[in-house]
Amino acid sequence: MQEWFYPVGVVLLGYTVLGLTGFGSSLVVVPLLAWTWPLPDVVALALLMDVPASAFHSGLNWRQVQWRELRRLLPGMVLGTLLGLWLVQHMNSRWPLLVLGVYVAGVGINALRPKVSPASDAAPVWAWPAGAAIGLVEMIFGTAGPLVVAWLSRRLSDVQQLRATTPLVIAVAAATVLIGMAWEGRLSSGWIWQRWVGLIGVALAGVWLGHRLAHRVPVARLRQIICGLLVVSGVMLALGALR
Repeated sequence: MQEWFYPVGVVLLGYTVLGLTGFGSSLVVVPLLAWTWPLPDVVALALLMDVPASAFHSGLNWRQVQWRELRRLLPGMVLGTLLGLWLVQHMNSRWPLLVLGVYVAGVGINALRPKVSPASDAAPVWAWPAGAAIGLVEMIFGTAGPLVVAWLSRRLSDVQQLRATTPLVIAVAAATVLIGMAWEGRLSSGWIWQRWVGLIGVALAGVWLGHRLAHRVPVARLRQIICGLLVVSGVMLALGALR
């Protein structure tokens, strides 16, 4: 039982963050669990938990989900995932990860500035490259949440709609990546599924807890938390690339 205390605490913390802000679980779970478990298995485990946990989060906020944003992103996400399946065999991920981290941190810093600007309704054609970038990053790094928020924050001015829609997009992106992993035989390990069975209930409980906390936090403060988490996650990605 002592072996499970640390993983349970990490997963509860990570998915409470997801329930509160709509993203960020992998940025907590993956690096912390990688201290005790093999990193490739941890990434697969996190993705397997992300799909039901993110879908559960969107179900708790069903009325705020903006389905049109997912429909616009989906074709590009599929293309990006297919491109990622090919690139992951032929590229060094260090420098793209560094660029992604700097970009995400920059988006968060810009959003924290004291200004009010309505979300710009970009032309639908821009959703294709945005979706492709999300699918590509999720396939290679397993952490597309900050990129999803960076895109949706420019599309949605309502922070509750942002919270509800972000995990839905993440769930679909993670599902497409898992299909690719299954095709390559990377999900056949019994170790992964044993841990998933033991931790998925904790992940769902964390989402519910974060969801309850979110409704006690003022909207302005919640937006600051989301933007601050973008900055932190961007810095973590950049540092991970430099190590």
